[in-house]
Amino acid sequence: MLITHASQLLTLAGGPQRGADLGRLGIIPDGAVLIRGEVIERVGTSEELERAYPDEPRLDAGGRAVLPGFVDPHTHLIWAGDRAAEFEMRLAGATYMEIMAAGGGILSTVRATRSAGLEELKAQSRRRMDAMLRHGTTTAEAKTGYGLDTPSELAQLQALLELDAEHPLDLVPTFLGAHAVAPEFDGDPEGYTRLLCEEMLPAARRWWDEHAPGRPLPFVDVFCETGAFSLEQSRAILERARELGFPLKIHADEFDNLGGASLAAELGAASADHLVKTSPGDIRRLAASETVAVALPCTPFGLAQPEYTPAAQILAAGGLLAVASDINPGTAWCESMQFVIALACRYLKLTPAQAIAAATINAAAAVGRADRVGSLEPGKQADLLILSEPDYRHLGYRFGTNLVAQVIKAGQVIDFSSH
Repeated sequence: MLITHASQLLTLAGGPQRGADLGRLGIIPDGAVLIRGEVIERVGTSEELERAYPDEPRLDAGGRAVLPGFVDPHTHLIWAGDRAAEFEMRLAGATYMEIMAAGGGILSTVRATRSAGLEELKAQSRRRMDAMLRHGTTTAEAKTGYGLDTPSELAQLQALLELDAEHPLDLVPTFLGAHAVAPEFDGDPEGYTRLLCEEMLPAARRWWDEHAPGRPLPFVDVFCETGAFSLEQSRAILERARELGFPLKIHADEFDNLGGASLAAELGAASADHLVKTSPGDIRRLAASETVAVALPCTPFGLAQPEYTPAAQILAAGGLLAVASDINPGTAWCESMQFVIALACRYLKLTPAQAIAAATINAAAAVGRADRVGSLEPGKQADLLILSEPDYRHLGYRFGTNLVAQVIKAGQVIDFSSH
Protein backbone atom coordinates (compact mmCIF):
# COMPACT_ATOMS: atom_id res chain seq x y z
CA MET A 1 0.00 0.00 0.00
CA LEU A 2 1.18 3.51 -0.86
CA ILE A 3 -0.15 6.27 1.39
CA THR A 4 0.12 9.58 -0.46
CA HIS A 5 -0.56 13.29 -0.11
CA ALA A 6 0.01 13.77 3.58
CA SER A 7 0.11 17.53 4.13
CA GLN A 8 2.77 16.88 6.76
CA LEU A 9 4.40 13.46 7.06
CA LEU A 10 5.94 13.38 10.54
CA THR A 11 8.70 10.78 10.31
CA LEU A 12 10.33 11.32 13.76
CA ALA A 13 13.40 9.76 12.12
CA GLY A 14 16.76 9.45 13.83
CA GLY A 15 16.06 7.71 17.11
CA PRO A 16 15.13 8.89 20.62
CA GLN A 17 15.48 12.63 21.20
CA ARG A 18 17.42 13.89 24.20
CA GLY A 19 17.30 17.30 25.88
CA ALA A 20 17.05 20.31 23.58
CA ASP A 21 16.76 17.95 20.59
CA LEU A 22 13.22 16.96 21.64
CA GLY A 23 10.66 17.97 19.02
CA ARG A 24 12.55 17.09 15.84
CA LEU A 25 9.63 15.83 13.74
CA GLY A 26 11.38 15.19 10.40
CA ILE A 27 8.45 16.61 8.40
CA ILE A 28 8.11 15.77 4.71
CA PRO A 29 5.59 18.14 3.03
CA ASP A 30 3.17 16.33 0.69
CA GLY A 31 4.66 13.13 2.06
CA ALA A 32 4.13 9.48 1.17
CA VAL A 33 4.83 6.11 2.78
CA LEU A 34 5.25 2.76 1.01
CA ILE A 35 4.17 -0.23 3.10
CA ARG A 36 4.98 -3.83 2.22
CA GLY A 37 3.35 -6.41 4.47
CA GLU A 38 3.60 -5.12 8.04
CA VAL A 39 6.68 -2.97 7.43
CA ILE A 40 7.53 0.46 6.06
CA GLU A 41 9.68 0.11 2.95
CA ARG A 42 10.18 3.74 1.91
CA VAL A 43 9.20 7.31 2.78
CA GLY A 44 9.47 10.41 0.61
CA THR A 45 7.42 12.96 -1.26
CA SER A 46 4.22 11.92 -2.98
CA GLU A 47 5.67 12.91 -6.34
CA GLU A 48 8.74 10.67 -6.07
CA LEU A 49 6.94 7.65 -4.63
CA GLU A 50 4.02 7.86 -7.09
CA ARG A 51 6.54 7.99 -9.92
CA ALA A 52 8.56 5.07 -8.53
CA TYR A 53 5.49 2.88 -7.73
CA PRO A 54 2.81 3.75 -10.31
CA ASP A 55 0.89 0.47 -9.90
CA GLU A 56 0.87 0.30 -6.10
CA PRO A 57 -2.58 0.29 -4.40
CA ARG A 58 -3.02 3.75 -2.88
CA LEU A 59 -4.57 5.34 0.15
CA ASP A 60 -4.89 9.10 -0.33
CA ALA A 61 -4.40 10.96 2.95
CA GLY A 62 -6.26 13.87 1.37
CA GLY A 63 -3.96 16.64 2.51
CA ARG A 64 -4.12 15.64 6.17
CA ALA A 65 -1.24 15.14 8.60
CA VAL A 66 0.23 11.63 9.03
CA LEU A 67 2.39 10.54 11.97
CA PRO A 68 3.51 7.39 13.81
CA GLY A 69 1.05 5.62 16.06
CA PHE A 70 1.28 6.73 19.68
CA VAL A 71 3.17 4.57 22.15
CA ASP A 72 1.76 4.65 25.69
CA PRO A 73 4.67 3.58 27.93
CA HIS A 74 2.87 3.42 31.30
CA THR A 75 -0.58 1.88 31.76
CA HIS A 76 -2.38 -0.14 34.42
CA LEU A 77 -4.63 -1.61 31.74
CA ILE A 78 -5.74 -4.81 33.51
CA TRP A 79 -8.27 -4.28 36.28
CA ALA A 80 -11.88 -4.96 37.25
CA GLY A 81 -14.45 -2.56 38.67
CA ASP A 82 -14.18 1.18 39.22
CA ARG A 83 -13.49 3.71 41.99
CA ALA A 84 -16.05 6.40 41.20
CA ALA A 85 -16.98 6.63 44.90
CA GLU A 86 -13.40 7.52 45.78
CA PHE A 87 -13.50 10.36 43.26
CA GLU A 88 -16.30 11.85 45.34
CA MET A 89 -14.24 11.31 48.51
CA ARG A 90 -11.31 13.20 47.01
CA LEU A 91 -13.58 16.06 46.02
CA ALA A 92 -14.71 16.16 49.65
CA GLY A 93 -11.09 16.58 50.76
CA ALA A 94 -9.67 13.07 51.32
CA THR A 95 -6.08 12.59 50.09
CA TYR A 96 -4.83 9.67 48.00
CA MET A 97 -2.94 8.22 50.98
CA GLU A 98 -5.93 8.72 53.33
CA ILE A 99 -8.13 6.77 50.93
CA MET A 100 -5.51 3.98 50.81
CA ALA A 101 -5.30 3.90 54.62
CA ALA A 102 -9.10 3.48 54.79
CA GLY A 103 -8.94 0.34 52.63
CA GLY A 104 -9.59 2.10 49.35
CA GLY A 105 -7.20 2.99 46.59
CA ILE A 106 -5.18 0.20 45.01
CA LEU A 107 -6.44 -2.39 47.53
CA SER A 108 -10.05 -1.70 46.54
CA THR A 109 -9.20 -2.62 42.95
CA VAL A 110 -7.21 -5.62 44.17
CA ARG A 111 -10.36 -7.04 45.78
CA ALA A 112 -12.40 -6.55 42.59
CA THR A 113 -9.67 -7.92 40.33
CA ARG A 114 -8.99 -11.00 42.45
CA SER A 115 -12.68 -11.89 42.35
CA ALA A 116 -13.07 -11.42 38.58
CA GLY A 117 -12.61 -14.40 36.30
CA LEU A 118 -10.14 -14.32 33.44
CA GLU A 119 -12.78 -13.70 30.75
CA GLU A 120 -14.41 -10.87 32.71
CA LEU A 121 -11.02 -9.29 33.34
CA LYS A 122 -10.23 -9.49 29.62
CA ALA A 123 -13.65 -8.15 28.61
CA GLN A 124 -13.33 -5.06 30.78
CA SER A 125 -9.75 -4.45 29.64
CA ARG A 126 -10.59 -5.03 25.97
CA ARG A 127 -13.07 -2.14 26.02
CA ARG A 128 -10.28 0.15 27.19
CA MET A 129 -7.98 -1.18 24.47
CA ASP A 130 -10.62 -0.41 21.84
CA ALA A 131 -10.82 3.20 23.04
CA MET A 132 -7.03 3.54 23.16
CA LEU A 133 -6.71 2.29 19.58
CA ARG A 134 -9.45 4.62 18.34
CA HIS A 135 -7.51 7.54 19.80
CA GLY A 136 -4.29 6.49 18.11
CA THR A 137 -2.38 4.32 20.58
CA THR A 138 -0.90 1.42 18.61
CA THR A 139 1.57 0.10 21.24
CA ALA A 140 1.11 0.20 25.01
CA GLU A 141 2.97 -1.03 28.05
CA ALA A 142 0.56 -2.83 30.40
CA LYS A 143 1.17 -3.74 34.04
CA THR A 144 -0.12 -6.37 36.37
CA GLY A 145 -0.36 -5.18 39.96
CA TYR A 146 -3.96 -5.56 41.05
CA GLY A 147 -3.51 -9.10 42.34
CA LEU A 148 -0.67 -8.86 44.89
CA ASP A 149 -0.43 -12.61 45.28
CA THR A 150 1.24 -15.11 43.00
CA PRO A 151 -1.86 -16.73 41.41
CA SER A 152 -3.60 -13.40 40.75
CA GLU A 153 -0.50 -11.73 39.31
CA LEU A 154 0.12 -14.68 37.00
CA ALA A 155 -3.54 -14.59 35.93
CA GLN A 156 -3.05 -10.96 34.90
CA LEU A 157 0.02 -11.94 32.88
CA GLN A 158 -2.15 -14.59 31.21
CA ALA A 159 -4.79 -11.97 30.42
CA LEU A 160 -2.15 -9.67 28.92
CA LEU A 161 -0.73 -12.39 26.69
CA GLU A 162 -4.19 -13.37 25.44
CA LEU A 163 -5.28 -9.78 24.82
CA ASP A 164 -2.04 -9.07 22.98
CA ALA A 165 -2.71 -12.06 20.70
CA GLU A 166 -6.39 -11.20 20.12
CA HIS A 167 -6.30 -7.40 19.69
CA PRO A 168 -4.54 -5.18 17.11
CA LEU A 169 -3.05 -3.02 19.89
CA ASP A 170 0.42 -4.36 20.77
CA LEU A 171 0.98 -4.83 24.51
CA VAL A 172 4.35 -4.74 26.29
CA PRO A 173 3.82 -6.60 29.61
CA THR A 174 5.16 -5.49 32.99
CA PHE A 175 5.04 -7.51 36.23
CA LEU A 176 4.07 -5.13 39.05
CA GLY A 177 3.60 -7.41 42.04
CA ALA A 178 5.21 -4.54 43.98
CA HIS A 179 2.33 -2.13 43.32
CA ALA A 180 1.33 -2.02 46.98
CA VAL A 181 1.81 -4.13 50.09
CA ALA A 182 -0.67 -7.01 49.88
CA PRO A 183 -3.52 -6.88 52.39
CA GLU A 184 -2.32 -10.16 53.92
CA PHE A 185 0.91 -8.34 54.86
CA ASP A 186 -0.69 -5.21 56.34
CA GLY A 187 1.95 -3.60 58.56
CA ASP A 188 4.65 -5.97 57.29
CA PRO A 189 6.14 -4.52 54.08
CA GLU A 190 9.39 -6.38 54.75
CA GLY A 191 7.52 -9.67 54.77
CA TYR A 192 5.84 -8.90 51.47
CA THR A 193 9.16 -7.77 50.00
CA ARG A 194 10.64 -11.16 50.94
CA LEU A 195 7.67 -12.92 49.33
CA LEU A 196 8.23 -10.95 46.13
CA CYS A 197 11.93 -11.75 46.02
CA GLU A 198 11.77 -15.38 47.13
CA GLU A 199 8.51 -16.60 45.61
CA MET A 200 6.68 -14.24 43.25
CA LEU A 201 9.51 -13.11 40.97
CA PRO A 202 10.97 -16.63 40.50
CA ALA A 203 7.43 -17.93 39.88
CA ALA A 204 6.87 -15.21 37.28
CA ARG A 205 10.10 -16.18 35.51
CA ARG A 206 9.16 -19.89 35.46
CA TRP A 207 5.63 -19.08 34.29
CA TRP A 208 6.86 -16.85 31.48
CA ASP A 209 9.41 -19.40 30.27
CA GLU A 210 6.63 -21.99 30.10
CA HIS A 211 3.83 -19.87 28.62
CA ALA A 212 5.72 -17.37 26.41
CA PRO A 213 8.93 -19.10 25.30
CA GLY A 214 10.94 -17.01 22.88
CA ARG A 215 9.17 -13.76 23.79
CA PRO A 216 11.13 -10.99 25.51
CA LEU A 217 10.75 -11.11 29.28
CA PRO A 218 8.28 -8.65 30.81
CA PHE A 219 9.54 -5.64 32.69
CA VAL A 220 9.48 -5.69 36.48
CA ASP A 221 8.30 -2.49 38.15
CA VAL A 222 8.03 -1.29 41.77
CA PHE A 223 6.10 1.56 43.41
CA CYS A 224 8.90 3.30 45.33
CA GLU A 225 6.92 5.68 47.51
CA THR A 226 6.00 6.54 51.08
CA GLY A 227 3.22 4.13 52.03
CA ALA A 228 4.30 1.59 49.42
CA PHE A 229 7.94 0.41 49.13
CA SER A 230 10.97 2.15 50.61
CA LEU A 231 14.11 2.83 48.60
CA GLU A 232 15.83 -0.14 50.25
CA GLN A 233 12.89 -2.47 49.58
CA SER A 234 12.66 -1.23 46.00
CA ARG A 235 16.36 -1.90 45.50
CA ALA A 236 15.99 -5.45 46.84
CA ILE A 237 13.06 -6.17 44.50
CA LEU A 238 14.70 -4.68 41.41
CA GLU A 239 18.07 -6.31 42.05
CA ARG A 240 16.38 -9.69 42.47
CA ALA A 241 14.43 -9.09 39.24
CA ARG A 242 17.66 -8.20 37.44
CA GLU A 243 19.30 -11.41 38.72
CA LEU A 244 16.42 -13.32 37.13
CA GLY A 245 16.96 -11.55 33.80
CA PHE A 246 14.01 -9.15 33.85
CA PRO A 247 14.36 -5.62 32.44
CA LEU A 248 13.42 -2.93 34.97
CA LYS A 249 11.10 0.04 35.52
CA ILE A 250 10.22 2.11 38.58
CA HIS A 251 7.42 4.34 39.90
CA ALA A 252 9.30 7.16 41.66
CA ASP A 253 8.79 10.58 43.23
CA GLU A 254 5.03 10.85 42.79
CA PHE A 255 4.51 12.18 46.32
CA ASP A 256 7.97 12.14 47.97
CA ASN A 257 11.56 12.27 46.75
CA LEU A 258 12.98 8.96 48.01
CA GLY A 259 15.76 8.59 45.43
CA GLY A 260 14.00 6.15 43.11
CA ALA A 261 15.06 8.01 39.95
CA SER A 262 18.74 7.70 40.86
CA LEU A 263 18.20 4.02 41.67
CA ALA A 264 16.67 3.53 38.22
CA ALA A 265 19.67 5.16 36.56
CA GLU A 266 22.10 3.10 38.65
CA LEU A 267 20.40 -0.21 37.80
CA GLY A 268 19.93 0.60 34.11
CA ALA A 269 16.14 0.66 34.22
CA ALA A 270 14.35 1.38 30.95
CA SER A 271 12.35 4.15 32.60
CA ALA A 272 11.56 6.02 35.78
CA ASP A 273 7.94 7.18 35.87
CA HIS A 274 5.89 9.92 37.59
CA LEU A 275 8.87 12.09 38.73
CA VAL A 276 6.88 14.94 40.24
CA LYS A 277 9.05 15.51 43.33
CA THR A 278 12.37 14.58 41.72
CA SER A 279 15.37 16.53 43.08
CA PRO A 280 17.91 18.38 40.89
CA GLY A 281 20.53 15.78 41.80
CA ASP A 282 18.27 12.91 40.78
CA ILE A 283 17.47 14.73 37.53
CA ARG A 284 21.19 15.07 36.73
CA ARG A 285 21.83 11.38 37.41
CA LEU A 286 18.81 10.38 35.35
CA ALA A 287 19.86 12.62 32.46
CA ALA A 288 23.36 11.12 32.47
CA SER A 289 21.86 7.65 31.91
CA GLU A 290 19.85 5.88 29.21
CA THR A 291 16.83 5.67 31.54
CA VAL A 292 13.82 7.50 30.10
CA ALA A 293 11.97 9.94 32.34
CA VAL A 294 8.25 9.26 31.83
CA ALA A 295 5.84 12.04 32.80
CA LEU A 296 2.23 11.12 33.59
CA PRO A 297 0.34 14.44 33.44
CA CYS A 298 -3.10 12.82 33.70
CA THR A 299 -2.29 11.77 37.27
CA PRO A 300 -1.80 15.17 38.95
CA PHE A 301 -4.61 16.44 36.73
CA GLY A 302 -6.84 13.60 37.95
CA LEU A 303 -5.90 14.32 41.56
CA ALA A 304 -6.35 18.10 41.08
CA GLN A 305 -2.78 18.62 42.27
CA PRO A 306 -0.76 21.65 41.14
CA GLU A 307 2.65 19.99 40.70
CA TYR A 308 3.71 18.20 37.53
CA THR A 309 6.90 16.56 36.29
CA PRO A 310 9.66 19.23 35.95
CA ALA A 311 10.03 18.66 32.22
CA ALA A 312 12.02 21.83 31.56
CA GLN A 313 14.67 20.82 34.11
CA ILE A 314 14.87 17.28 32.70
CA LEU A 315 15.37 18.61 29.18
CA ALA A 316 17.84 21.27 30.33
CA ALA A 317 19.91 18.50 31.91
CA GLY A 318 19.89 16.58 28.62
CA GLY A 319 17.45 13.88 29.68
CA LEU A 320 15.21 11.61 27.66
CA LEU A 321 11.58 12.59 28.28
CA ALA A 322 8.46 10.61 27.37
CA VAL A 323 4.79 10.99 28.27
CA ALA A 324 2.17 8.34 29.12
CA SER A 325 -1.46 8.08 30.16
CA ASP A 326 -1.07 6.10 33.43
CA ILE A 327 -4.56 4.78 32.69
CA ASN A 328 -5.84 3.33 35.97
CA PRO A 329 -9.12 3.20 37.87
CA GLY A 330 -8.16 5.50 40.73
CA THR A 331 -6.52 8.66 39.45
CA ALA A 332 -6.37 8.68 35.64
CA TRP A 333 -8.98 6.73 33.71
CA CYS A 334 -7.94 8.18 30.36
CA GLU A 335 -7.56 6.16 27.17
CA SER A 336 -6.45 9.10 25.00
CA MET A 337 -2.80 9.95 24.35
CA GLN A 338 -4.16 13.00 22.54
CA PHE A 339 -5.37 14.33 25.89
CA VAL A 340 -1.97 13.47 27.41
CA ILE A 341 -0.36 15.62 24.71
CA ALA A 342 -2.78 18.48 25.45
CA LEU A 343 -1.92 18.33 29.17
CA ALA A 344 1.80 18.10 28.40
CA CYS A 345 1.59 21.32 26.39
CA ARG A 346 -0.22 23.18 29.17
CA TYR A 347 1.37 21.83 32.36
CA LEU A 348 4.76 20.49 31.26
CA LYS A 349 5.14 23.51 28.94
CA LEU A 350 6.08 21.36 25.96
CA THR A 351 5.45 22.49 22.41
CA PRO A 352 3.14 20.27 20.33
CA ALA A 353 6.23 18.99 18.48
CA GLN A 354 7.99 18.09 21.73
CA ALA A 355 4.88 16.41 23.14
CA ILE A 356 4.40 14.34 19.96
CA ALA A 357 8.05 13.19 20.06
CA ALA A 358 7.59 12.32 23.74
CA ALA A 359 4.48 10.27 22.83
CA THR A 360 6.10 8.39 19.94
CA ILE A 361 9.83 7.76 19.54
CA ASN A 362 10.81 8.56 23.16
CA ALA A 363 7.87 6.59 24.49
CA ALA A 364 9.02 3.66 22.36
CA ALA A 365 12.47 3.93 23.99
CA ALA A 366 10.79 3.75 27.42
CA VAL A 367 9.46 0.28 26.56
CA GLY A 368 12.51 -0.96 24.67
CA ARG A 369 10.80 -0.78 21.27
CA ALA A 370 12.49 2.24 19.62
CA ASP A 371 14.00 -0.08 17.01
CA ARG A 372 10.52 -1.25 15.92
CA VAL A 373 7.96 1.52 16.48
CA GLY A 374 7.69 5.24 17.25
CA SER A 375 8.84 6.63 13.90
CA LEU A 376 8.14 6.28 10.19
CA GLU A 377 11.37 4.86 8.79
CA PRO A 378 12.21 1.96 6.46
CA GLY A 379 12.26 -1.32 8.37
CA LYS A 380 9.94 -0.13 11.13
CA GLN A 381 6.50 -1.61 11.76
CA ALA A 382 3.86 0.21 9.72
CA ASP A 383 1.89 1.84 12.55
CA LEU A 384 0.51 5.17 11.29
CA LEU A 385 -2.19 7.69 12.11
CA ILE A 386 -4.00 9.91 9.63
CA LEU A 387 -5.36 12.95 11.43
CA SER A 388 -8.57 14.75 10.53
CA GLU A 389 -6.57 17.99 10.19
CA PRO A 390 -3.73 19.18 7.92
CA ASP A 391 -1.56 20.63 10.71
CA TYR A 392 -0.01 18.49 13.47
CA ARG A 393 -0.30 21.41 15.91
CA HIS A 394 -4.00 20.65 16.32
CA LEU A 395 -2.66 17.93 18.62
CA GLY A 396 -2.07 19.82 21.85
CA TYR A 397 -4.07 22.84 20.70
CA ARG A 398 -7.35 20.94 20.84
CA PHE A 399 -8.63 18.53 23.48
CA GLY A 400 -11.73 16.55 24.37
CA THR A 401 -12.27 15.28 20.83
CA ASN A 402 -10.68 12.60 18.66
CA LEU A 403 -8.50 14.03 15.89
CA VAL A 404 -7.45 10.61 14.54
CA ALA A 405 -9.39 9.85 11.35
CA GLN A 406 -7.70 6.55 10.45
CA VAL A 407 -5.40 4.07 12.19
CA ILE A 408 -3.06 1.82 10.20
CA LYS A 409 -1.68 -0.97 12.40
CA ALA A 410 1.04 -3.28 11.08
CA GLY A 411 0.10 -2.25 7.54
CA GLN A 412 -3.65 -2.82 7.96
CA VAL A 413 -6.31 -0.12 8.04
CA ILE A 414 -8.31 -0.72 11.22
CA ASP A 415 -12.03 -1.23 10.76
CA PHE A 416 -13.53 0.10 13.98
CA SER A 417 -16.93 -1.46 13.33
CA SER A 418 -15.42 -4.62 14.89
CA HIS A 419 -13.74 -2.84 17.81
